[in-house]
Amino acid sequence: MITIHHLENSRSLRLIWLLEELGITYDVKVYQRDPVTNLAPDAYKTLHPLGKAPVMTMDGKVLAETGAIIEFLMDLFPNAGLRPEPGAPGREKYQYWLHAAEGSLMPLLVMSLFFTRMETVPPFFIRPIIKMVTGRIRDMYLTPSTTNMIDYIEAELGQTGWFAGDRLSAADIMMSFPVEAAMSRAQLEKPYPNIQAWLDRIHERPAYKIAVEKGGEQQILS
Repeated sequence: MITIHHLENSRSLRLIWLLEELGITYDVKVYQRDPVTNLAPDAYKTLHPLGKAPVMTMDGKVLAETGAIIEFLMDLFPNAGLRPEPGAPGREKYQYWLHAAEGSLMPLLVMSLFFTRMETVPPFFIRPIIKMVTGRIRDMYLTPSTTNMIDYIEAELGQTGWFAGDRLSAADIMMSFPVEAAMSRAQLEKPYPNIQAWLDRIHERPAYKIAVEKGGEQQILS
C-alpha cells in the first residue's frame, strides 16, 4: 500500500494529485505545521532525517523528494499515459521540465521569499541596509532571472498548452507548485495568458479537485 505523508500547505499535494490521475489505491496521512515556526511536527521528522515534505512509504520503502518519487511512480506505472515514451515527441521536454521545477524555478522563488523576510523582520534601524543589499541582488540577478524563466514558460505553453506534448503529463504536475508560486509571488509587469490558461485547465481536472479535498487548499507563502 502506498501512503503519502502530506504536510499541510506543501508541495506534497502534487503527489496526491498524481496518484489520483493514476487511479490507484493509496492512503493520505496529513500532518499539521507548527503554528509558530510553520515547520513540520516532530512526528514528520521521524519519517525522514530531513523532516521535509513530501515523503511516500510503500512496502517498507521510504521515499523522499518530489521528482524522485514521481520518477519511481512513472517506472512503476509506465502505461499510465503520463510520461512520453523514450524517443516519442515531448520526451526531452518532459525530462527537462520534470527537473527544472525544483532545479531552476523554485530556487529563485525561495530566494525571493527569504529576501522579503530579511527586509521586513529585522529591527527597523537596519532594514535600510538590508534592503540596499537585497535590492542590488534583485536588480542584478533575481528579477531578470525570474522574468526570463516565466517568459520561457509562457512561450512553451503557447505551443501545445502543456509542458510535454499535447496532453497532461507528470511534468505538468511537477511544475504546478512553482508556477503557482511564481504567479502569486513574482511582481509581474505583464499578463501571461498561456500560463493562466494552463492553470485554469489543471484546476478543473477532477483528480486535482480531489487532491485539494484530501490535502487541503494550497496557500502560497509570501
